[in-house]
Amino acid sequence: MADRLDSSAVLHEWPDRDALDRALAEAVGAALQAGLERRGTASLVVSGGRTPLGFLRALAQAPLDWSQVAVTLADERWVDVLDEASNERLLVSALSGTPAAAARIVGLKTAHADPESALTEVAARLATLPRPFDAVVLGMGDDGHTASLFPDAPQLAAAIASPAPVAALTPRGAAHARLSLTPAALFDAQALFLHITGDGKRSVLDAALGDGPVEALPVRLALRHDRPVCQVYWAP
Repeated sequence: MADRLDSSAVLHEWPDRDALDRALAEAVGAALQAGLERRGTASLVVSGGRTPLGFLRALAQAPLDWSQVAVTLADERWVDVLDEASNERLLVSALSGTPAAAARIVGLKTAHADPESALTEVAARLATLPRPFDAVVLGMGDDGHTASLFPDAPQLAAAIASPAPVAALTPRGAAHARLSLTPAALFDAQALFLHITGDGKRSVLDAALGDGPVEALPVRLALRHDRPVCQVYWAP
């Protein structure tokens, strides 16, 4: 079931997370297939954390020409790619042993000591991906952050306003420094999705749909975006 929300976003509600994962995988797969048909290549941005695992595993079985698909991350913790906190590690693990293992993974972590020093190299990596991205799949934290655009990060306002594709952020409540795609990159997309689960995050979503600054609940950046319209996928 899909409902137009008070913002420009559209809400798709599913009875359980398995149904959500399958439906989201189908929608994202269709967006990637459209990109492949349009230009012979496709690009996908996904989020880290545990919520996307079922979706990624379902998407990884899609009958696409994965060798022509590039996949990158909306953000990354500044840890080694083999660290359990690494989003790249989670992504590679989710795609391993599936048809999607043939995709080109464009990671955000570099050998630099901190994300600020890595911005030029990461921007160059991202420049190799087909743009606009064919699909961007974002998540949301309990504090309303999306990607690594945290409300308590001192660099948030600069990242929101930046024309660059990536920004370095140091959220006060997070264990690691972060590198995040900026709105300038995240919303340069043919299709935009927000993937959330649980009653707690539904309450945060409802709050984000209300009036207020995007700095207070940065997920509002996605919810208020209209080209493309954000497709919200939620299950209890």
